Amino acid sequence: MKSNDILTADGLSRRRFLRSATSMSVLAALYGVGALQPALAWPRSGNLEAKKEVDGNTDIFRLTIDRTSMPIDGKDAHPITVNGTVPAPLIRLKEGRDVRILVTNNLDEDTSIHWHGILLPFEMDGVPGVTFPGIKPGETFEYRYPVRQSGTYWYHSHSGLQEQLGHYGPLVVDPAEPEPYAYDRDYVVMLSDWTFEDPHDVFRKLKVAEGYYNYQKRTVQDLLDDIKAKGWEQTMRERAMWGEMRMSSRDLLDVTGSTYTYLLNGRSPADNWTALFKPGEKVRLRVINGSAMSFFDVRIPGLKMTVVQADGQDIEPVPVDEFRIGVAETYDVIVEPNEDRAYTIFAEAMDRSGYAAATLATREGARGEIPERRPMPERGMESMGMDHGDMDMNMGHGDMDMGRNDMSGDMNGGVEMAADASDPHAGHDMSGGSQAMNDDHSGGMNMAEDEPSEWPLAGRKISHGHDDHGPGAAMVASNPQNRMSDPGIGLESTEDHKVLVYDDLRARAPWPDQREPEREIELHLTGNMERYMWSFDGKKFSEVDGPIRFHHNERLRLILVNDTMMDHPIHLHGMWMELENRHGKYRPRKHTLSLKPGEMVSAQITPEHKGDWAFHCHLLYHMDAGMFRVVSVA
Repeated sequence: MKSNDILTADGLSRRRFLRSATSMSVLAALYGVGALQPALAWPRSGNLEAKKEVDGNTDIFRLTIDRTSMPIDGKDAHPITVNGTVPAPLIRLKEGRDVRILVTNNLDEDTSIHWHGILLPFEMDGVPGVTFPGIKPGETFEYRYPVRQSGTYWYHSHSGLQEQLGHYGPLVVDPAEPEPYAYDRDYVVMLSDWTFEDPHDVFRKLKVAEGYYNYQKRTVQDLLDDIKAKGWEQTMRERAMWGEMRMSSRDLLDVTGSTYTYLLNGRSPADNWTALFKPGEKVRLRVINGSAMSFFDVRIPGLKMTVVQADGQDIEPVPVDEFRIGVAETYDVIVEPNEDRAYTIFAEAMDRSGYAAATLATREGARGEIPERRPMPERGMESMGMDHGDMDMNMGHGDMDMGRNDMSGDMNGGVEMAADASDPHAGHDMSGGSQAMNDDHSGGMNMAEDEPSEWPLAGRKISHGHDDHGPGAAMVASNPQNRMSDPGIGLESTEDHKVLVYDDLRARAPWPDQREPEREIELHLTGNMERYMWSFDGKKFSEVDGPIRFHHNERLRLILVNDTMMDHPIHLHGMWMELENRHGKYRPRKHTLSLKPGEMVSAQITPEHKGDWAFHCHLLYHMDAGMFRVVSVA
């Protein structure tokens, strides 16, 4: 019997309590989880919950990090576990209380825990080498911080490649005040990717050949189909461009289902993790992408999903049929199944190379139908920050010069950046000589509350000083675009299938700080696929001179430009990024922003907490390859 079979949304009757106790004993015997007890159950959830001690206004949790032998997808595995489980047990906090979490390291190497999306003192953020030295083998480290927010978050190692080995878990903060939506049951749905290879071997293979795990290469028949659809000349020019970049238009994910087993709450599709419901109930699903490298497209065939939170923050409800979730993002959805049947929670990898799946059903053991797999999509010209009219380019020495020196013809004028292009972190003072921007691109602050806002980067000229920094920036998008209404490759919307996009996200209430940005910082996401080098502004972390400097309590606009051919989830520790989409002062707050190829986004930030904070791509191997910086707030 699996752990999901023993926890129901009703109160525990005596019979159910006895069944739960017996099943927990079986689970402990099967998986070596001696620390688990029936007290881990809670009335509305089917997820294992960490045991809590209470001392006044402080909640205390004890976690042990170890290696544990257990089956994954029916095969022997030896993952890194927290209290003996993968994923780690659900930690449930309460807004307004304090927490102490004592973490003991039983590994033979250093470890750590980062509390992803939680605002706390920087010394408690859990990033070795930035905020603390890490947790040595045999040592116990005490995390202590006040809980001043609510929502769905998660926690994971920030040491080496330990995330890939199973060191991650869900974290939920219950709000101090009632939420603006009702539900009867509450489940965490944590997505992840698992490989039976050593992660260091995976990284080595990516460095040898970036397309090593892409088993869906183009064929001669694909070429003939393109010629038939697009004509000989256009097809040949596109193929030449991809060849110059040493890439395939099917290079969507660096690591694929050729080595990955996709898991949902630590279970493969064959394991059939099940969430129970009664017809007519409202079920809240807290979807967390805790994977190392995988984007997922999530749907429940036969059910509409209403998105009510993004990255732990309340938004105006959005009914959707499907959503894409980048690595480290979270979305909370509410579903209302009215039929006595089994539904499939289906999370398909973005490149269609595999999927995670579970069942939402009225009884244990039921299985929903697995939907038909969709064909692998391919990238087009929009991924290069260009359209077909921009295909004339100088492509020497493996570099793509996409008109970076003269953009005035494409960008419709715009506001000149006062920052020196050779120093993208200098920013510029907008207090003088920029009244036009304040009037025309205010982010909705001078508009009626429900009036859509113009994108604040419209007409913007982009600095490209970073492309002089050597082989770390092999490509530069000529005309980066606002793609927040684009659901992403392979998810082109149809009239009868609504896919969530960033422009749908509207905060329920405006952020209290409504000052205009005083300064701007522009950063480019850069990479060289052939060499598997990833960086900001053409320099990997080991090459930069120092941190990016934010000023305490300033109002800042951060501009991110994706010059690469890959999607990147960018995570900023210690502060919210208020995504500047079409909703003006109702900007949604996010801790992770996923950028598509050729995309440019901006976010307003108020750095309220002093200290040093990590800022990085949340694709684990990209971060390890150098797409990492430190933001210093003083």
